[in-house]
Amino acid sequence: MVTTTAPVSTAEGGRAERMGRRALVRVRSMFGAPTLNAALLLGTTLFLVAFGLIMVLSSSSVESYVANDSFFTDFAKQGAFAAIGIVLMLFAARMPATLWQRLAWVGVGLGIALQILVFTPLGFGANGNRNWIGVGGFSLQPSEFVKVALCVWLAMIMTRKQKRIDSFWQAWIPAAPVAGLSIGLVLLGSDLGTVVIMVMLSFGALWFAGVKWWHLLLPVAGLVLLAVPVVLSSPSRVRRISAFVQGCTDADYYSGCWQQLHGTWALSAGGLFGVGLGNSRAKWSWLPEADNDYIFAIIGEELGLLGAAVVLALFALLAWTMLRIVRQASLQMTRVVAGAATVWLIGQAIVNIGVVLGLLPVLGVPLPFISSGGSQLIAALLVIGIVLSLERVDNPRVRGELPSAAARA
Repeated sequence: MVTTTAPVSTAEGGRAERMGRRALVRVRSMFGAPTLNAALLLGTTLFLVAFGLIMVLSSSSVESYVANDSFFTDFAKQGAFAAIGIVLMLFAARMPATLWQRLAWVGVGLGIALQILVFTPLGFGANGNRNWIGVGGFSLQPSEFVKVALCVWLAMIMTRKQKRIDSFWQAWIPAAPVAGLSIGLVLLGSDLGTVVIMVMLSFGALWFAGVKWWHLLLPVAGLVLLAVPVVLSSPSRVRRISAFVQGCTDADYYSGCWQQLHGTWALSAGGLFGVGLGNSRAKWSWLPEADNDYIFAIIGEELGLLGAAVVLALFALLAWTMLRIVRQASLQMTRVVAGAATVWLIGQAIVNIGVVLGLLPVLGVPLPFISSGGSQLIAALLVIGIVLSLERVDNPRVRGELPSAAARA
């Protein structure tokens, strides 16, 4: 007797395949990543955040124990900030694109108002920069959220003026006064590193909006001239730039070169494979800001050249993904927000790593997603969420498939 097995019907197989696709669409839609670009952007961002938490734990453990009698205090704070930022990112990714245009003026106005509070009794400074406000034991760096507001506000303005930006005055009014006010308030607090990133962000937004390159030259020339008295007004800036241009001498060791030299020594100590995670010597109070501005030096020391190369590759992947979103965008709003965010995050990473490698004079900017600091982490995750929101709505395949998938469900 020959026993035969009944074949599975084509209809049942097709039904199972459709159910699997609908489940995949639901999961990807839930996390604001229904396309390849969005999935790459979300995955790279989350990997950088997870890697950053590990490195914050390693680089801050000694200082945390000295200050709080616990190795995990600073790590726990950073973990809480990461959780808040990820929730905000996923929430923002599900918002309709039109919401960001409606909130643009409110966002930039609120950001400027918070930045003004820096100069009230609520504000305080650190390392020569007055750029924080504190309320009830919590501190906030308003300039980080001003960056987010500028990305969205400049994109909204450039979208409304899309057909008129060939004119110099149409391109710069009101972009220049509002961006200039925001940046000027940060400059009053002496945070030159953040000012540099905000200027890059603003010019990046106009560039990706399609403003003619020769319309950007005159403002660039004006800013270069303005930078000279700004730099000369601070003795510490003059020392750092002099040390960068002329090189460090024995007399500079305890003043302008301590951090730069110890960062270089930490990198060189790592070699190819590093001294091992958690085994850094520089973090034992030798390297200032080891968990913040100079965390890349700790990465190089503990994980070696290979670990540092992985970080560079992750930022390269992040840049490639965001530029793909810019190139494939059909809406001006999506193109400008994604472009400005790319200039901000990747430009800041380049500046941070360039400082640690000694390729740039010392500027106090953190490494996005990796350095400790709640405001910078939450702001960076929030702008990624906004890009995900705009990319989802801008993508014609998503506009066509997601509603139908939901209807079939």
